[in-house]
Amino acid sequence: MSVTANDVIPPLALAPEAGAVARGLGILKHKLQRAAVGALLPLAVLALWHAAASRGWIASQILPAPELVWQTLNELWASGELWDNLAISLARVAWGFSAALLIGVALGVAMGVSSTVEAYLYPSFKVISEVHVLGWIPLLIMLFGIGEAMKVIVIVKAAMVPITINTQQGIRNISQSYLEVARVYRFNPRQLWLKVIFPASLPSLFNGFRYGLTNAWLSLVTVELLASSEGIGYQMVLGRQLFQLDVVMACMAVIGLVGLAIDVVLQALEAWLLRWRRAAF
Repeated sequence: MSVTANDVIPPLALAPEAGAVARGLGILKHKLQRAAVGALLPLAVLALWHAAASRGWIASQILPAPELVWQTLNELWASGELWDNLAISLARVAWGFSAALLIGVALGVAMGVSSTVEAYLYPSFKVISEVHVLGWIPLLIMLFGIGEAMKVIVIVKAAMVPITINTQQGIRNISQSYLEVARVYRFNPRQLWLKVIFPASLPSLFNGFRYGLTNAWLSLVTVELLASSEGIGYQMVLGRQLFQLDVVMACMAVIGLVGLAIDVVLQALEAWLLRWRRAAF
């Protein structure tokens, strides 16, 4: 009597693990395909840029070659000048976004939980949010000068608006069935917030965080372009004033890559915190 592999290891015992591996490989393949597709346009632009610079279609004073921009980027990084200015900009964003996070979550929770608070605060909040961050800069310069306080306030305003709105919507859009289950189990306020309100509103909260941090980074670069003596935006202005377009384009590349990195990190953090939703389905 022969003994087969199925007699030792039942097929069903391997099915769940094999299925998980297959799903993982499928997800990895899908992400690699998306990354490859997303790289097509930048590569095409880079090739066109190289051709335009090498064949003289556009003067090098107007459009420096990609090789020159890369060389300038390496030189700025090696000298420490780029890192010093980038570190100053990131520190400003960190301070401003932290303050915006505290204020925005507090306002969003207050207006999401209480209709009375919303009636008092939302009209004023709406008026403030409708004025673009550029519209606040002249007033803030008059009040605070061009120092750090003005820059941080601009960042706070830019980041606070999406954080507040998404926090409020996240709380308001919680399914009533979740709240009914919480009442059935007689959750106390702490249990209600930790087990129902916070997990259910987390996707909306993260949308607010992502948009808020993106706005914080963009507004910081904007205010540094207009009124600053240090930072990555100031380095771009200095390059323009000296007509060093390779410096300008190198700083543009850094700004874009930092913004992309911020968004990718937040996406990964959101996916990790919300992994229970995929497991539930």
